Amino acid sequence: MKKILLLNGGKQFAHSDGRLNQTLHDAALAHLDRAGFDVQQTFIDGGYDVQAEVAKFLWADVIVYQMPGWWMGAPWTVKKYIDEVFTAGHGSLYASDGRTRSDASQKYGSGGLVQGKQYMLSLTWNAPQQAFDDPSDFFEGKGVDAVYFPFHKANQFLGMTGLPTFLAVDVMKRPDVPAALAAYEQHLERVFGKAQ
Repeated sequence: MKKILLLNGGKQFAHSDGRLNQTLHDAALAHLDRAGFDVQQTFIDGGYDVQAEVAKFLWADVIVYQMPGWWMGAPWTVKKYIDEVFTAGHGSLYASDGRTRSDASQKYGSGGLVQGKQYMLSLTWNAPQQAFDDPSDFFEGKGVDAVYFPFHKANQFLGMTGLPTFLAVDVMKRPDVPAALAAYEQHLERVFGKAQ
């Protein structure tokens, strides 16, 4: 059975209540449970034990990050979680940066210890899809995964590989929660299918 860790990075802050991220997190929890997966979860803003989170990463086959886009990336609470949990995982999540003084063929970023594990981003943004895809718009046609390049690399440093990103767009100016939920359910079905 595939084991999935759901990380809820939603947060109440300024004009955001974090409700859509909670809704999508809850939808993933229900969907994956119905599909027969073994699921654990953490609400990052609710507090966590760093060593327990390292153990969850070691337990899981897949990590799903549910979070809003804040100032062109992950909320500071999610970044703090990564900083604390990944650093505490030295020796279990990663051995080193991969290089050694005696073997120059080893490349930076090759010291991860959790090869075979995967991660997925599920993101909510006020920006419309066009802002990511259109070369003349804000993100110059680079797409959402380019916006999250450092976040992807942090996870890949541990040896994990990425699954297709889910993106809910225009969530403040043109919110459509039922459409976002339906699209996320379809995404989860495509990416995970049924537990084996």
